[in-house]
Amino acid sequence: MIVSPDIHTILQLCIDHGLSDIHISANSPLISRHDGLLKPIEENDVWDEDRVRELVESCLGIDELKTLQKKLSLDVACSLGIVRFRINIFHERGYLAFAIRMLNATIPALADLDLPPSLADLTKFNSGLVLFTGPTGSGKSTTLASLVDLINQNRACHILTIEDPIEYLHTNKRSLIRQRELGTDVLGFAVSLREALREDPDVILVGEMRDLDTIRAAVTAAETGHLVFSTLHTNDSIGAMDRILSMYPPNEQEAVRRQLAMILKAVVAQTLLPRRDGGRIAAVEILRVTSGVSNLIRTAQFQQINSALETGVSHGMQSFDMHLAKLAARRLVEDDVARARSNNTEFFEQCLINARDPSASKSDNRLPPRPSSLQSRFARKR
Repeated sequence: MIVSPDIHTILQLCIDHGLSDIHISANSPLISRHDGLLKPIEENDVWDEDRVRELVESCLGIDELKTLQKKLSLDVACSLGIVRFRINIFHERGYLAFAIRMLNATIPALADLDLPPSLADLTKFNSGLVLFTGPTGSGKSTTLASLVDLINQNRACHILTIEDPIEYLHTNKRSLIRQRELGTDVLGFAVSLREALREDPDVILVGEMRDLDTIRAAVTAAETGHLVFSTLHTNDSIGAMDRILSMYPPNEQEAVRRQLAMILKAVVAQTLLPRRDGGRIAAVEILRVTSGVSNLIRTAQFQQINSALETGVSHGMQSFDMHLAKLAARRLVEDDVARARSNNTEFFEQCLINARDPSASKSDNRLPPRPSSLQSRFARKR
């Protein structure tokens, strides 16, 4: 991508005003996102179709323009100084449009992101599959970059990332790290994963498991002794496993459950909430695949995984409701905001009471009671 003067001006707006996103559409002013909220930058400065098209032509090379024409959308990345941007160019109602996201200039540590310290344990596996899931824009890529950097600092191994596009630029520390970008270095996730098995990696990051071929390749890599990190767009741990299984033909799903039971190490689901003091913070569900959880996966008893999440604190697990209660108890988010995102309001309220007064649950050392599995299924909001 070419950083033309026009696109440079727009990217500089993100840096100067701390904007996480800028949206450009025909017949609309520039729309910015700040702390999760959308707002026009200059309401009277409406961009017409020609102006948007001229911006596209000024910042894309010939090959990129051909790809955009053929596929109707294009993912690219670029840097302005030390700040990196991810840009998606697409069509809507027949017109061209941009979605621009500013990435952190440096790779943040888990503590900087206010993420649970137990996530660091996920970097210590030698093999297996670790999944991160959540809606678009929930911070999955940032969390993964932080974990990859942690491996890079503490382990002497070969890390290979396959991304679309590359978002965070890593440098070799204790590890050798190589980053490959779709469209520039490789043709697709699945083919690059198959190639990766011949490139002597210890850790593989797959930007997204979008299709069955990529899922098959990732599972194979995890089975053959590699530690594989990847992402899915689902709301929680159970949804991630359902998504993987639903991609396979029905006659293969039982065998895939057995594979997942053996290779899956953890599923982390996250979403972003507005902080009381400005900015956003992640609420995180952490499922560790213990022997008990492995058996639930193998026997397709997914609904019982909720109970495992809530009773697996000693294994580093937590449910969304438990973490939401902790965030509200620490006054990092408003009670009403956390309550609105909870899966089960009654359970969340009891967790909040316990988080604010730990002595309330010391007498029996148990979590608050949860509705039966049937009730729980109807109480879920995600």
